[in-house]
Amino acid sequence: MSQNTDSATACVLIIGDEILSGRTQDLNLQYIAKTLRRQGVLISVAHVIPDVEETIIEYVNETRNQHDYVLTTGGIGPTHDDITAKSIAAAFKVPLITNEVIAQRIRSYSTSTDTLNNRLRMAYVPQGAGLIENLTGGPHGFYINNVYAMAGIPRVLQSMLPTIQFRGGVVMHSGALEVFVGESWIAADLKQIQEENQVKVGSYPFRRKGKYCTTVVVRSHDKERILKALDRVKNAVQSRGETIGNVECDWLQE
Repeated sequence: MSQNTDSATACVLIIGDEILSGRTQDLNLQYIAKTLRRQGVLISVAHVIPDVEETIIEYVNETRNQHDYVLTTGGIGPTHDDITAKSIAAAFKVPLITNEVIAQRIRSYSTSTDTLNNRLRMAYVPQGAGLIENLTGGPHGFYINNVYAMAGIPRVLQSMLPTIQFRGGVVMHSGALEVFVGESWIAADLKQIQEENQVKVGSYPFRRKGKYCTTVVVRSHDKERILKALDRVKNAVQSRGETIGNVECDWLQE
């Protein structure tokens, strides 16, 4: 983080051939973004990459030097194509070892010798890695340096991520307002409002009852600046005789 007023940055690596093929839809990124934002960490980029060791190594090494945190999802299960732990170990140039804490947890609920041997693959972690708790009672995730490896199954990831305490910066807040005009009607106003209020303004079109409408989202570390900017948006729309919806601010919803 360059300044105390900045948020920390994160990169998410979504690992899985099934995502790239379209067979499975990623359901984790939005949850991760919301969870990190509450701790003052902003996702600045996300990549979807295949279950290929060389690719995982390349992306882990590149992104861990560019961001405060790198979070990976997927590839830590019991099958032959679950190679995330092996790849991260290779990225850090450390051996892959069996973590006895994870192994003991797996043994405690495995009744079949055949399935046990496969499940014990989930106990492999890079040497020196710490563990990420899994509140479902299943195998842990792990972290090494600033790289955090978690499951790709949404229910399991959502039982891991809240157990991690990140060192974030100032939380980036957002406020949203629906206006019942098209983007082009207010584009110039939004540009001016962004510049004068030193906030980030985004506009997202939608249709309602056949009418073009826009959701305006204002982001800033400063809640007062968000509210002032949204008031400016309201005035710009209402001065044209058009209607607006309600303001929704993330700090009022949590």
